[in-house]
Amino acid sequence: MRALGLMSGTSLDGVDAAIIETDGVDAIEYGPWTTLPYTSEERKILADAVEIALEKGLSASLSSEIFKAGRVILDTHARAVSELLRRYGGGVDVVGLHGQTLLHRPAERVSWQLGDGAALCAKIGIDVVSGFRQADIAAGGQGAPLVPVYHRALARRAAGGGGIAIVNIGGVSNLTYVAADGQLSAFDVGPGNGLIDQVVVRAGLGNYDKGGALGAQGVVDQQRLESMLSNAFFKKAGPKSLDRYDFTLDAVADLSTFDAIATLTAFTAEALARSTMLLPELPVCWIICGGGRHNDTLLRELQSRLPGRCLIAEDVGYRGDAVEAELMAYLAVRCLRNLPITFPETTGVHEMLTGGVVHFVSEASQPL
Repeated sequence: MRALGLMSGTSLDGVDAAIIETDGVDAIEYGPWTTLPYTSEERKILADAVEIALEKGLSASLSSEIFKAGRVILDTHARAVSELLRRYGGGVDVVGLHGQTLLHRPAERVSWQLGDGAALCAKIGIDVVSGFRQADIAAGGQGAPLVPVYHRALARRAAGGGGIAIVNIGGVSNLTYVAADGQLSAFDVGPGNGLIDQVVVRAGLGNYDKGGALGAQGVVDQQRLESMLSNAFFKKAGPKSLDRYDFTLDAVADLSTFDAIATLTAFTAEALARSTMLLPELPVCWIICGGGRHNDTLLRELQSRLPGRCLIAEDVGYRGDAVEAELMAYLAVRCLRNLPITFPETTGVHEMLTGGVVHFVSEASQPL
């Protein structure tokens, strides 16, 4: 099937859209992909929605902030589909919609992604699958990470034998260990770019540490680093997951901007390095995907701390900025084929589960 996936991450930088052709198992052929950046106004609207969701929980669902953010998500995602299909010059069988995560509290059986699959289906005239986390959450799973089943499909593209670790560094970091026999171990590792981005924004230096240039000017405060790493989360066995805002800036609040960024960069790297204690065996290589791989300072920290080879996505033929959008396309096909998307080894759910809600054009209301 030819599927288009849509992803809006916790960095709030834009909508990633990617087309793949897949059987939902191992066959994956890449199509085009694109990113539709959010405007500063759209980003502010989404940030306001996240803030009120963190403050009020699900009771915020009827607020004006959530309504405006929902409109942004619908309109930008529809534009991303239109732009990609125009460039592609063809159609797709299904669209996979992740939506924008506002709140992730699996202990309370809550994972809230803003994005109306039925409305998007009506607007674009293509069947849409959304709500990928909900069945897992309802069954007592973490609802995250979702990407391991796709990482396993991608693992065949990586050279060499033995187990490999595929890491996505976005707002938070997550890890999938794919053993040589295909067995999975997966969990959220800790903060990714999220805390770094917060410091950069508060200092008025942009939206993120471009190329790691800011962190490179600072000095890592080892005492603060060890204090942050003493959090019980890092010793807890997987499966486990995080909300981007589960960690705060308190430990680095009185450091200079550059030293805070350097320390948080080391925090992201060392959290991943210490995760090796939770794996069944050491990976022969680490493959870094997501926005974090563009941070040269972070990559140097990773290379100095991780055992084994440390590669970026493109070194093994992956499209590092498109993986999560590709995932949504892949999961949509698995949903249509009634194949599992979450597993005891990835989310802690009691048995492997399929997931997602299908919105058919034949049942859609008039386009908005």
